[in-house]
Amino acid sequence: MFVHSVYFWLKNSLSDEEVRTFREGLHSLEGIEVSRATYVGVPANTDRPVIDRSYSFALTVLFDDLAGHDAYQVHPVHKAFVQTYAGYWDRVVIYDAE
Repeated sequence: MFVHSVYFWLKNSLSDEEVRTFREGLHSLEGIEVSRATYVGVPANTDRPVIDRSYSFALTVLFDDLAGHDAYQVHPVHKAFVQTYAGYWDRVVIYDAE
């Protein structure tokens, strides 16, 4: 299994409508057939010193293997998401695990 975890810090200047369309954009990634499962979320309401709740959205995508991840990266839906929404975030951090 290959786990692709992406954390987005959106620009503070975005309107509520832009944040809503960004979330919809994240959900569009659920249709990429090489992924086993996709989860879109926001920081959980947990409060412990070790938890970073500073991000705006989290995206977690599960693949069978690295080949699935690599196919996802060049998929037209993923490429369109990046092209459309890259200007919406100040920061993005990715953690991949296998």
